[in-house]
Amino acid sequence: MARSIGQGQQAGIAAAGGMAVGSFVYVLATAFGLAAIFIYSPLAFMLLKLAGAAYLLYLGWLYLFSNKHDDSKPRVTLMPIPRIFAQSIVVELTNPKTALFFIAFLPQFIKPESGAVIGQFAVLGMMYALIAFICDVCVALLAGKLGKWLTRHPAFEIWQNRLSGGLLLSLGSFIAVDELVSRS
Repeated sequence: MARSIGQGQQAGIAAAGGMAVGSFVYVLATAFGLAAIFIYSPLAFMLLKLAGAAYLLYLGWLYLFSNKHDDSKPRVTLMPIPRIFAQSIVVELTNPKTALFFIAFLPQFIKPESGAVIGQFAVLGMMYALIAFICDVCVALLAGKLGKWLTRHPAFEIWQNRLSGGLLLSLGSFIAVDELVSRS
């Protein structure tokens, strides 16, 4: 969004593409690395699911009780489009939230008893990367038009954080309860 507001829609689309490539790298790493763990250790799989639920609860708490508008967001410096693309790949690969998504959240939807764990990871991960790319492109296209309005209305960010926090708390609670109930 920041790239689109500061440098136009093309820059935002380049950033979205870079983030999608970074996500694809995580898809491959997760599919081949974590699949082996889940095949041989149901306990590790359960603990990873609970860790993912705890992380979602933590993020939900942070968002829900964040009532500040961030005026300290850095200004965007103009960059060539290929550099924006490359930088976005690096940002995605070094983003701990992305790593935690693929390591802790995505496994919630893997069913080892259904077989083809690597395939399940690959399909779900690619679906995520594609959906995230489409959403990011839509944001890039709309950001230029909405950017000026959003910067004049800080209450929007506060309510967006509250809604996001509530959803994350609900999802984390559901995952934790579902996992604990299914194990008892």
